[in-house]
Amino acid sequence: MGSASQVGFDMHGLTPAPVTPFTKDGAVDYDAIQRLGSWLGSIPGVKGLVVLGHAGEGTFLTAEEQISVIKAFHRSVNGTVPIIAGITGEGTEVAALEAKRAKEAGAAAGLLYPSHGWLRFGYQDGAPQDRYRRVYEVSGLPLILFQYPDNTKATYSLQTMLDIAAQPGVFAMKNGVRNMRRWDTEIPVIRRERPDLQILTCHDEYLLHTVFDTDGMLVGYGNIAPEPLLDMIAAGRERDYVRARRIHDRLLPLTKAVYHRGSHMEGTVALKHALVARGILEHATVRSPLLPLPDGAEAEIHGAIKSAALKKVA
Repeated sequence: MGSASQVGFDMHGLTPAPVTPFTKDGAVDYDAIQRLGSWLGSIPGVKGLVVLGHAGEGTFLTAEEQISVIKAFHRSVNGTVPIIAGITGEGTEVAALEAKRAKEAGAAAGLLYPSHGWLRFGYQDGAPQDRYRRVYEVSGLPLILFQYPDNTKATYSLQTMLDIAAQPGVFAMKNGVRNMRRWDTEIPVIRRERPDLQILTCHDEYLLHTVFDTDGMLVGYGNIAPEPLLDMIAAGRERDYVRARRIHDRLLPLTKAVYHRGSHMEGTVALKHALVARGILEHATVRSPLLPLPDGAEAEIHGAIKSAALKKVA
């Protein structure tokens, strides 16, 4: 199938993970996908769109809807940027077939989630490596390594990450370890040992800390604030802490309104409210098990968008 250097594409920049819009009666809203995808895909520095992830409520969709959403986002960008599909199936063979369907639907790569049983029970040594090997073997879909938070049993050890990164088909890593001690000690080792691996932060709430060590961001935050996040990426690349800090401080009320909530899952609902504030969505409908946010949250999020000087999209 080829080595990591022979697959994938350049992700040095911003890769938003767009939401999946719904109509008020709960169906996938393909007109809204067209608006969201075409806007994000038109922004210089956006390197791809990750659909069907947590922000995209991917595991809440039927298999048929998942394929339709990939195709809709693929149409929306009109070839300007690659579409990356979240691959979330529990079993390895299930995930491999999911990846194969995603590739046939137009996905250029897959973000491979851990088997979610591992969140509760942990994994056997070698099982994550086998998952990446088999999914790529069956599908031929280039893969992004996904590092889960340190406070879950699905987080990968440093050696596991190094092993996966050395396997055919794996060309980038989305690291969301959310333990800055691990981040500060492990990222330099991964850089040294796997220099061809593109490293992307997905720490929506810790972007200032992580932006200086990465090739880019793969974040749900990219839905709602792509312009300042691209500026922060540039500041990180230039080692300009003062500029990066200024952007961080400008965005902090919005970061708090979206991500400093009772559950990180609520961030998806908040993203949709923020997209209403930016003029992309007409309402913030989500699918169960997500629920509407409490009274006052919508006004708070709209106010935070305004305070961050993020204008409505024409």
